[in-house]
Amino acid sequence: MHAVRATGLVKRFGTTVAVDRVDLVIKTGEVRGLLGPNGAGKTTLLRMLLGLIRPDDGSVELLGHKLDHLGGDVLDGVGGFVEDPCFYPYLSGRANLSLLAKLDGGLAEADEIDEVLRRVDLAGRASDRVGGYSTGMRQRLGLAAALLRRPRLLLLDEPTSGLDPAGARAVATLVRELAAAGVAVLLSSHHIGELEKVCDSYTVLRHGQAVWDGTSAELDAQAPQSAYALFTSDDAHALELAAQVPGIRVQHAARGGLAVAARAEDMDELAGALSDARVLIRRLELVVSPLESMFFALTSPDEAAALDALAPEQLADTILAGA
Repeated sequence: MHAVRATGLVKRFGTTVAVDRVDLVIKTGEVRGLLGPNGAGKTTLLRMLLGLIRPDDGSVELLGHKLDHLGGDVLDGVGGFVEDPCFYPYLSGRANLSLLAKLDGGLAEADEIDEVLRRVDLAGRASDRVGGYSTGMRQRLGLAAALLRRPRLLLLDEPTSGLDPAGARAVATLVRELAAAGVAVLLSSHHIGELEKVCDSYTVLRHGQAVWDGTSAELDAQAPQSAYALFTSDDAHALELAAQVPGIRVQHAARGGLAVAARAEDMDELAGALSDARVLIRRLELVVSPLESMFFALTSPDEAAALDALAPEQLADTILAGA
């Protein structure tokens, strides 16, 4: 059974088409990343999947049940949040979860609430008023509220917003644990590096349309060149060897070492050539990943073409600067 099967979804706001004929299928236990620039339609799509707004056209099935009305038992087994989760600031985190459980039609046991608070690392602040929580803590409380529904499908919009690196890593670990237990996850984020750590597949939106959809392996095979920083025991010789490998662009980097633009299989060939020539690789760092290069190519094709013309070290510096 598919956790999500959406077909031909359309949502208009006046003359603006926010979502334009989007199809989406997510399998049980799959973690799918939802990417796109601001205004691409990600949040609108999530709102339709959660039953918060009605599509103007198309259909949605969640966990085998058609979503043809707002709310109701069709959303049983579905958890998540869109944008910033909201709570009563004058109540504690534990009290908010208890109230949400009652509003959801059930009474959560105290130990169950304590368990979800522990899983999102809020056990030590469970008795504090939410008004004193940081943005990251409120995000974690939103995740705890979603887990309290015992979800088989989790729809999350920017769940790591406001989290420090340790918190973001903990969320990634939790998502993989849930997927291993059979929970399907749709994860929207602007942080490509975080998606790469957990996602099995991706859907990329641009101007409300799905411009790419597939698995991580398919993306790696189709993505343009990635950018690498390479440091060796003999950079001058490494530069000569790299220039002999078709498909590789390489130059000395302004901050030392070599900047290399290449696909993964070409880097494999270069690594073999360096080994044969007894040139040691002291450090090899992926600066621009396949997902990043694919994102640029799909969502900003004119910009991607301009970036492709840059020297490798300029390519890396430009993307890192957020161009």
